[in-house]
Amino acid sequence: MVESIARVRHIRVTPQKARRVVALIKGKQAQEALAILKFAPQSASEPIYKLVASAMANAQVKADRDGEFLDEQDLYVANAYVDEGTTLKRFRPRAQGRAFQIKKRTSHITVVLSTPEAAAATDGDSKKKASK
Repeated sequence: MVESIARVRHIRVTPQKARRVVALIKGKQAQEALAILKFAPQSASEPIYKLVASAMANAQVKADRDGEFLDEQDLYVANAYVDEGTTLKRFRPRAQGRAFQIKKRTSHITVVLSTPEAAAATDGDSKKKASK
């Protein structure tokens, strides 16, 4: 029963573009998600690929620490989401002395990997709380 989280903050990808890529991998097996990201043409797929790989490594370390055996085939993307980070504000000179603002957006991306047993355990806990 392993659940691992990996986050990257202030990545220079707009949240809207990153959400398109994250939607491709939600609910998929971790190995399959890596294969999808490796061949996805979007620029946001590279940092998300690294993030999923990092979450897999985190799960392996966590399982080793707890003395459990972890097969990477069992891991799947339980949750993945993109939050808006800080926005860098820049100015572009325009005609007649004016200036237009350019917003360079950043993202905070979070990936949660889990095994099926961990998902069943958390579902059971939420059902117990709902019945009370």
